[in-house]
Amino acid sequence: MEINGSVYNSGNISQRNVDAEGQTSVLSSNLFLDHVGEVTLTLNSDGLSWKSLYSLDNDGSTCLGIKFLPRMATKMATKLKFSDIYAVEIIDSDVIQESDLPLAAECFMGNESHDSGMNHFMVHTFQKSKSQPCLWSLAVYKFGNKDLQTCQMWVNKINDSLSKEVGRPKNLLVFVHPMSGKGNGRRIWETVAPIFSRAKINTKVIVTQRAGHAFDVMTSATNEELNSYDGVLAVGGDGFFNEILNGFLSSRHKAPFPPIPSDFLDALGNNSNPLVNDPNGADSESHNNIESDPLLSSSAHNESGFSHLRTNDGSHIEDQIENPLPNQRLRLGIIPAGSTDAIVICTTGARDPITSALHIVLGKKLCLDVAQVVKWKTTSTSKIEPRVRYAASFAGYGFYGDVITESEKYRWMGPKRYDYAGTKVFLKHRSYEAEVGYLEVESEKDSSILDGSRMFSRVRSLKRKKSERIICRANCDVCNTKPVYSSTRIPPAISSPEARWLKSKGRFLSVGAAIMSNRNERAPDGLVADAHLSDGFLHLLLIKDCPHALYLWHLTQLARKGGNPLNFDFVEHHKTPAFTFTSIGKESIWNLDGELFQAHKLSAQVFRGLICLFASGPEV
Repeated sequence: MEINGSVYNSGNISQRNVDAEGQTSVLSSNLFLDHVGEVTLTLNSDGLSWKSLYSLDNDGSTCLGIKFLPRMATKMATKLKFSDIYAVEIIDSDVIQESDLPLAAECFMGNESHDSGMNHFMVHTFQKSKSQPCLWSLAVYKFGNKDLQTCQMWVNKINDSLSKEVGRPKNLLVFVHPMSGKGNGRRIWETVAPIFSRAKINTKVIVTQRAGHAFDVMTSATNEELNSYDGVLAVGGDGFFNEILNGFLSSRHKAPFPPIPSDFLDALGNNSNPLVNDPNGADSESHNNIESDPLLSSSAHNESGFSHLRTNDGSHIEDQIENPLPNQRLRLGIIPAGSTDAIVICTTGARDPITSALHIVLGKKLCLDVAQVVKWKTTSTSKIEPRVRYAASFAGYGFYGDVITESEKYRWMGPKRYDYAGTKVFLKHRSYEAEVGYLEVESEKDSSILDGSRMFSRVRSLKRKKSERIICRANCDVCNTKPVYSSTRIPPAISSPEARWLKSKGRFLSVGAAIMSNRNERAPDGLVADAHLSDGFLHLLLIKDCPHALYLWHLTQLARKGGNPLNFDFVEHHKTPAFTFTSIGKESIWNLDGELFQAHKLSAQVFRGLICLFASGPEV
């Protein structure tokens, strides 16, 4: 038998046969499959398939969180795609029983008549929950043969096929927040780390020691250093992911500031160019989370209020970017360990570390919109100094900011602090006077440039019936429509000559901008049920001052699956690519993905699909 050549003469091995469905097989052998019995295993171009020759009376079992699949019906063919396999390994029977896995021997009981002198290899994959298809669990197929060389041949062949799978990471930078959520960050990473080891993924793990640690590492890392990784993971919550996101984008995203109305900066009393970046400008505010300077060498507003993206020599910045965004190769990922984990729920459909780890090792890819938020302020020297931050899920003021501020006093309570703080803030029923401006955009008739969907023919106040909602799911048609602009140029929804500013002024209980639906355990449908992950729009939510009882009704609708929290006269919902905010009188604080951001005067815009994430979107 020639293992590495093209000829196999062993009695139970054949090559290049045609199976029952007419597909040419690369390799075929008779092997023993745990809990099934003897099978004919076939390797095809897209995966493995097998047919049971007879079955044993052994039910499937679960051990150490790994599902060992139950017996298959006699003579029924079963398939497994390479895209669903994340690892394969040879396991010696003696090694299994002597491993540090306490119940490993019991997991493999039931085939003792075949296991004597048997060598094994294990194919690692996953299984979707029948009741919750977004929830994935580890699954293993254990094949056996008395010839070790045969097992090794199968492992080599499967590994060769897995190496051809596109987009799977080999090197990852991992940040672990030890105090996220209930303080389980380190333990959660230790739970999923074996999955990465099994998939032969190299991981450099940094356990953060202080607030802003991950931000500092990402900011100081050179492009060459980051290019040595296929992705950066956050083991923590939404706020920790926001810290890494800002560290990544603050020194790499070169783009114009958000558009603003012509009178927006007049109140600052300065006629100088507000868009000249001062790299030496000091930021007196502390970084619960650091505010980074926008990276514009030189720019000026045109008559429409949009900045030209050019360097000092007059050339376009995007022509000089070494690693343009979105970076299709360097993806970000999240292993959920926070208090809310809304981003993970919206991008994978499950708040589960195992599911997220599987999305990562299998190389899933999803593009996400990111909001650029700019705070404008006047310094003691009467210079206007903008400060830039980024948000991936939500920016909220008033109630949302007050809850985060109040919850910081009760960190010792863990995630329950948000319920306690939310109750206290609700009872105070504070409202804040402000003026909010937003772009209303008349799109093209077919609306294909914006999002490929008829429902978005006009960006306007939306009060739609539930039947009209198009929910964002895996392989979403809205998100998969490719934008016709780059991440460094003004999106068409903003630069359109038909764009005009509308304003809303008054007292607000909250002002929010949802970049995604923000589904979580407290709001099962999210703040905006039909917000999409990558359509290039913000959902502006203005909750006007109202009686206590009505606001409670609104919050109750948010907390109820199938509720309609936007169907109130005191709720304004506007779909827009950009907005501005000016506080009048007593101020609250902004909440960006769970991180605090103080801003009296603020502008924001969304960049469509600015970053890539290890995820595939929630399934139906």
